[in-house]
Order: sequence, then C-alpha cells, then structure tokens
Amino acid sequence: MLLWLTLLVVAILVIAFLVQSNKKRAQAELADAQAEARRLHERLGGQTMNLVAPGDNLPAAQALADAGERYTATGSQIEQAQTIHQYRLAAQTAIEGLHYVRAARTAMDLDPGPEIPQLRGHRSTGALTEPVSAEVEGRRYTGSPNPSDENRHYYPGGTVDGRPVPSGWYNTPWWQPALAGAGGALVGMMIFDAMISPAYSMGAIEGGYADGYQDGFADGGADASADGGGDGGGDYGGGDFGGGDFGGGGDFGGFE
Repeated sequence: MLLWLTLLVVAILVIAFLVQSNKKRAQAELADAQAEARRLHERLGGQTMNLVAPGDNLPAAQALADAGERYTATGSQIEQAQTIHQYRLAAQTAIEGLHYVRAARTAMDLDPGPEIPQLRGHRSTGALTEPVSAEVEGRRYTGSPNPSDENRHYYPGGTVDGRPVPSGWYNTPWWQPALAGAGGALVGMMIFDAMISPAYSMGAIEGGYADGYQDGFADGGADASADGGGDGGGDYGGGDFGGGDFGGGGDFGGFE
C-alpha cells in the first residue's frame, strides 16, 4: 500500500510539473508572437508614414494606399488577438504591407530597402516575368512584372480561391472580388484560367509553382508523344503538374 501511495504521489508531481511547464511554454510563445506582430506593425507604420509618392506616380501611390490599409488592419488584428495563431495572422498582414511598401519604393526607383520576411506560400506562387493579358466577360485584364499607369495594382503573390497567383502589377485588383463572394469567386477563377494558368505553362512566370508546372507540362507532352498523342498532352485536364494535383478544379497539393 505504501509503495502504491508513493507511486501515486510521484505521478501527481510529474503531471503537475508537465502541466506547469507546458503552461509556461505556451505563455512564452504567446508573448513572442505578440511581440513579433507589434514589431512588424511598428516597422510598417514607420515605413508607410515616411514615404510619399509623387502625384503622377500612380503605381507607387496605389501601393502605399494598400500598405496603409494593411497597417490599419494589423492594428485591429493585434487589439483583438488572444491566441498565438491570431497574432501570427496579424504579423502576416504586416508583412504583406511591407511588401507593398517595397513595391512602392521600386515604382519610385528608390532602393527597395532591407529584406522582408517572406509571405506564407509566396515562394510557391512565383513572379511574373513577362506581360500577360486576357479578356473575360468583355473586360480586358493585364499583368506585368513592372509598374505602369495601366498596371498600377501590385500583388505580392499568394493564393486566390486556392489557386496560386504570382506577384506582379495588374490593371485591376481582380483577386479582391474573388474573395468577396460566389459571383466574384467565379470571375476570379475565369481570370485565372484565361490569364494566369496559361502564363505558368508558357514560362511567363518564374519560381515555385511555375517550375513544377513547366516540368509537369513537359513530362505530360513527352508521355503523349510516346503514346501517340492519345491524351492530347498527357495528364493535363486532371493530372499531375510536377508538384501540384490540378484535379480539374483547383487542388494544388501542398500550396496554401
């Protein structure tokens, strides 16, 4: 009986120690996440407020306006955050804003400044290297690796309705209505299919998913040739593009 009581006391002490250790570790992680979000928010605020775009530089002005929106959104997210995940989301919003500031500096032919943490999933989406365009429902959509009065809306790269969209300058922020509802999402998918998806296959986008797409596209063509062209290009409509399962509807494997 004494032995069992001793073992029970030891077990209780071990459990209490583990619980306390986990609690302290969670508190430390929460404090670190909060501090990082606040640091990035302050950095974004300083860079946004100390930069003014010339009146005739529309891309820079738009990028700074977008950065200002991210600064306001980050502050709101930090005020409401209570968990590590929420603070990390606020940090991502601030990082996105810093990318807009960097774009504005580039549009003004200024030094882009110090390196910025990479956005989540950004490496997978790649970046435009050539102008792209498409007409969807009677409206023309264009994109370019360089800013201009026409392509004044910068996108730092990310996913739209689960589909990778490369960083670059576009004539309209078509990714915003794609996030707003079913109708906008449909238009966003149509633009992706008409402009972005072909750009990946034609090599107008470099990095990340573009490399996998190109490799998979080449492999699919080789398979089709070996098969006598039976599938018209291998596993294209619902197949494997070297790292992302297109699935005929937008499942890109490990991309966020």
